[in-house]
Amino acid sequence: MTGSLFRRLVFLAMALVAVTLFAMDRLLISYGADARVPVLLVALGSAMLALFLAFSISRSLARRVSRLKHLAEGMLTGAADQPHIDTSDDLGTLERSLASVARELKRLLDRLRFENARREAILSSMAEGVLAVDPDLRVTFCNTAFLKAIGFRAASFEGLSLLELVRDTGLHQLLREVLATGEAQQHRFKLSAAYGRTFEVQATPLAMPSGRGAIAILHDITELERLEQVRKDFVANVSHEMRTPLSGVIGYADTLLDGALEDKAHNRKFVEIIRSNAVRLGSIAADLLVLSDLESGADPEPEVISVLGVLEAALVTVGAEARERGVMLVSEKIDNVFVMGSRLRLEQAILNLLANAVKFNKPNGEVRIGASLDDRQRVSIFIADTGVGIPSEDLPRIFERFYRIDKARSRQVGGTGLGLSIVKHVVERMNGVIEVESTLGRGSTFILRLPSV
Repeated sequence: MTGSLFRRLVFLAMALVAVTLFAMDRLLISYGADARVPVLLVALGSAMLALFLAFSISRSLARRVSRLKHLAEGMLTGAADQPHIDTSDDLGTLERSLASVARELKRLLDRLRFENARREAILSSMAEGVLAVDPDLRVTFCNTAFLKAIGFRAASFEGLSLLELVRDTGLHQLLREVLATGEAQQHRFKLSAAYGRTFEVQATPLAMPSGRGAIAILHDITELERLEQVRKDFVANVSHEMRTPLSGVIGYADTLLDGALEDKAHNRKFVEIIRSNAVRLGSIAADLLVLSDLESGADPEPEVISVLGVLEAALVTVGAEARERGVMLVSEKIDNVFVMGSRLRLEQAILNLLANAVKFNKPNGEVRIGASLDDRQRVSIFIADTGVGIPSEDLPRIFERFYRIDKARSRQVGGTGLGLSIVKHVVERMNGVIEVESTLGRGSTFILRLPSV
């Protein structure tokens, strides 16, 4: 039967009334004055039938209303079951409409969950810190990188104000300006909560249901600043190191041009000074080129190198200077071990270490050198001296370019200030490590550990 539920109920009631009246009319015609009892029986039967019909209809309606309630409640979570709709009345139409809405809502919720999960994954995996606040500067979102940067240890950040999460007035003021002006802002400052690391912060307005919020992206530029400072220091050091010999060359050349060429007692000495400074400039340029080659990876084809041969050649090279300074070279046990790499580079590294050990030694001092396989089957080369030693606070920086512990003594004995930096690069290019042990006033020991072949 089609039609509205109301019409069906009205038709059923009218049919029941009509049947009851017809039955009572038949009884009155048949029994006349004695029809009282049969009429009561018919009325009672009609009432019972009406109660039965009403009970059946109410149970059917209750079941269908319960299905509608379950369907409506399931729409909130997107987990509503699809009901079996077998009627075409008003409730059936409503059920079909709700089922269609539930399917569409479930599809939208699934898509929203997917987009939200993807957004969370992207923001959480970002190396940059991300922070979002509402119009009252309460934190609505921040990713793992931001929490890690500020060292946040609590279980949840939900509902915290910005100052409760980050006690930094710079970031607070930046976000307040974005909320007030509605314009993007950019600033660079150190976050005290991030152990003094420097961040480039870009903050922009963020539309939110509660009003205008703000989102900030923090780029950690601490390492970039360090590299920039290293570059500046390198340029300053190169300029300083080259200016001193250039000043000597120009000064003595001008002296010669001003008439000292005719001074037979001093002109040769001036030329020797000019040559010495020119040699120093050449050494600086050569060492800079070596460093450039090492950092660019422009190494020769690797070869098997005899460590014994390299050490013997280096000892012969520095022998004359050692004798001149009264320093004794002592060859301890040198095993016939081999490494893989560039022989020229390794000879240069060993020669730099030996030259430093001789230059910064004491009168009648001693330099010991040896090589062997260690417990991990690595080639260990040590160069130990009895010189002035290195202060403990300077040890972490001795491999920096142009870093000098005693600048006055370093310039007095010569050198470019690049030797140890070259040694470190050579060893690392050969997949090795370099270690330093030093006691101030008693000497230093450099140990090279390289993979054996």
